[in-house]
Amino acid sequence: MVFYVYNNQKILIISYMKLPEIISSSQNSQIQLLKKLALKKYRLQENKFTVENLTIIYDALLGGHDFEALFVTAEFINKNINKFELLLKNSKISSYYLIDEKLNNHYSQLDTPSGITAIYKINKENLIETKSVIYLNGINDPGNVGTIMRTALAFGFNNIIVDELCADIYNSKTISAAKDSIFKLNIVEDKQLAWFKTNKTNLPIYATSSHNGQELNKFKAAKEFCLVLGSESHGVSDAILNLANENIKIEMKGDIESLNVASAAAILLYKLSS
Repeated sequence: MVFYVYNNQKILIISYMKLPEIISSSQNSQIQLLKKLALKKYRLQENKFTVENLTIIYDALLGGHDFEALFVTAEFINKNINKFELLLKNSKISSYYLIDEKLNNHYSQLDTPSGITAIYKINKENLIETKSVIYLNGINDPGNVGTIMRTALAFGFNNIIVDELCADIYNSKTISAAKDSIFKLNIVEDKQLAWFKTNKTNLPIYATSSHNGQELNKFKAAKEFCLVLGSESHGVSDAILNLANENIKIEMKGDIESLNVASAAAILLYKLSS
């Protein structure tokens, strides 16, 4: 065993572990990059995003999704030494960045920084042809978008399309809700309904509605389809409703007008996957 001393703290270093590069200034180019990646326009520009959650980073790596860079505090390493060892052992990075809590606070997108940040490349995946598609229309709450992504993966739906009115899929709150499904789904961004213009005859389109349409428990779906989910406040847009082959609604018994879209998605995807 070897101990590495940083800011008067001992960090346990196992022999096979990569040694750190120390960053002590907020003006460092890597810290400046992390600061920029908090904004969508820079994520698109750099084609990168960050994750500040050990469980997501760990699960992603076990699933074959390596990070480009890793930033950790001494406090984090000492509290999570076993998983940290496994991260470095299984990652292809040659080194990692050791930072203090002040720097972590400087760039973190979390109210309470976790002490770990990984940078990933945004991989542009194509949809799996002939497979069902989940289309998210104007869902601007990142927690709902992330939860729907995770739910879709759980029920075997790997194709996700988000339109330009949806919350950014690489927003920290979206990723927090999506967990490692962010790495396992084929996610495409659509603008001005372009996907429908080229694919409306390939798959039947089912639009969800709070009030109108066939009841879900009586609905018989095609083997493959496109399911459109809209926000709770606005629903699916009129433009998509006009393109839809069928409208589907969840019949509710209680005195309530609508469900949260993530809750509705779970019910719909469970039913349509069976």
